[in-house]
Amino acid sequence: MTAPSTLTARPVSASLNGAVRASGDKSLRGAVRAPGDKSMSHRSLIFGGMAKGVTEIEGLLEGDDILATARAVEAFGAQVERLGEGHWRVKGQGGFRSPGVVIDCGNAGTGVRLLMGAAAGYELSATFDGDASLRKRPMKRVTGPLADMGARFDWNGAEDRVPLTLDGGGLKAIEYVQTVASAQIKSAILLAGLNAAGETVVVEPEKSRDHTERMLRAFGAMVDVTEEGEGWRIRLKGGQKLTGTAVAVPGDPSSAAFPLAAALIVPGSEVTVEGVMLNPQRTGLFDTWIEMGADLTISKRRVSGGEDVGDITARYSELKGVTVPQERAASMIDEYPILSAVAAYAQGRTVMRGIGEMRVKESDRISLMVAGLTACGVAVEEEAEGFIVTGGPVGGGATVATAHDHRIAMSHLILGLAAEAPVSVLDPEMIATSFPGFVELMNGLGAEIAS
Repeated sequence: MTAPSTLTARPVSASLNGAVRASGDKSLRGAVRAPGDKSMSHRSLIFGGMAKGVTEIEGLLEGDDILATARAVEAFGAQVERLGEGHWRVKGQGGFRSPGVVIDCGNAGTGVRLLMGAAAGYELSATFDGDASLRKRPMKRVTGPLADMGARFDWNGAEDRVPLTLDGGGLKAIEYVQTVASAQIKSAILLAGLNAAGETVVVEPEKSRDHTERMLRAFGAMVDVTEEGEGWRIRLKGGQKLTGTAVAVPGDPSSAAFPLAAALIVPGSEVTVEGVMLNPQRTGLFDTWIEMGADLTISKRRVSGGEDVGDITARYSELKGVTVPQERAASMIDEYPILSAVAAYAQGRTVMRGIGEMRVKESDRISLMVAGLTACGVAVEEEAEGFIVTGGPVGGGATVATAHDHRIAMSHLILGLAAEAPVSVLDPEMIATSFPGFVELMNGLGAEIAS
């Protein structure tokens, strides 16, 4: 087994603590690479652990959430080794076994839900837990369909929350119609379906991220996807085995959004982020920015790891407010915090509705963004399923509570780069869950972010 130290390396930005402040009166310029995509990083480790043979991963995100998934995969019986920066090797045994420890997923909602789906198909018992934030996030959306397939769950604390214990094996296929567009629910069901009797079917009225379907094929599984109205019908036969493969993880569009956003709102700026994933289910934010009048260009389009990628350049732009189509939410649900920060500098109102899912992420992201933007002098109207930002001069001069949410912290720091007075955020150490080296990268472009 790999020495534990290789799975617990801490990113540089993880050392941040207390409050961090963003200010600046100079333009941002340069070219950078975004961290590896978080969704694909989780999946590459989990699929590699389920597979028989060796999976070589290049470009893996080494944030705290992904390191937690790496430790979990190792606890389930795979050999996991870090070979170098972003280069990892997973040697799977063709399935999961009962772990000898509690599976601590830290802050990783994607990690815990996909791992539960994967583990449900095997004859094992496993207890899942996480940090204080993860313990507040609903789990029945995943445990419900998995229980319908035959998995057994015991709530070890509050119902619908971790910690919980899963007893897997003996699953039967189901047909599941999603009521919300959720790649996490879909993925958990499909991973369980690999080891279920019969054909598992997931019907999505609205399309969600399709990384699982794409990557399952790369690992040798047969997945049938057909258009059905505005969504998809996904079919997967049970009894299929995964085979280790090579995975190249492209840059995370959710992380690329932060330096690109800074370029859009700081006068005189021009920033390029290279190697960004351009999967159509992940580019809703970029489409929205273009509708707002952003000078955003994409070059060097290519395919990497089965995904379309390209280099995105953003230049300072005079933006206008827009109404974001509600059907776009699934392709940018994690990007509404940074969109609202950019909207604070746009002329007019930016209306964001149909995004109640934001309230059950790592935090209630609607309430936190409303509170933070208001503290910085931005006009904001909060609604049950969304909010409206009216742009204008941003005073700044506030210290913002983040509830240990990395996207809330980064969004307000970007806001502060163009505000009249500095903006500070509390609990910045959580940035390392998704964007290790965020502060160093931003300061390398000319930003002024410091503790």
